[in-house]
Amino acid sequence: MTAADFRRLVVLRHAKSAWPDDVADHERPLAPRGRRDAPVAGRWLREADCVPDLAVCSTARRTRRTWDLASAEFGVTTPVIHDVRLYGADATELLDVVRETPAHVRTLMLIGHNPGMQDLVLMLAGEADGMALEQTRTKFPTSAIAVLRVPGAWSDLDEGAARLTGMVVPRGAKP
Repeated sequence: MTAADFRRLVVLRHAKSAWPDDVADHERPLAPRGRRDAPVAGRWLREADCVPDLAVCSTARRTRRTWDLASAEFGVTTPVIHDVRLYGADATELLDVVRETPAHVRTLMLIGHNPGMQDLVLMLAGEADGMALEQTRTKFPTSAIAVLRVPGAWSDLDEGAARLTGMVVPRGAKP
């Protein structure tokens, strides 16, 4: 396969959320740390040349806000689809969403929740660079970003077929 035959999947777990009383889980906002970390994640994505062509984001308030803050750092406008299926999805359900990605999309980003996001990365990563797989197995905290190299078409993506090229957890400085 040539470089043109590969795609890239960027998996972003939402930034740290708050737990206010009497607020439904779906409507939980970002915590102050989450509001600091999300823009740092966006800057990391821009600097790592991982800005997506398309983003698919859970409909939960904390994921939408993570997307807003991160994508503001890209320097370009990226189309986003808010998909309720990502809220509470397991790895198999997330893979189904990925397989629906249009063929012209070279870099896809998912913004969602654990344990589904971590499980998706572990399901897809048949190989990994450095310690990325071990780090992902150990913990996939809020604001974690996993980058996977995907061979062939999105519709053909299968378990163990991708290479995990990196896993980072960007954090903003405390005031």
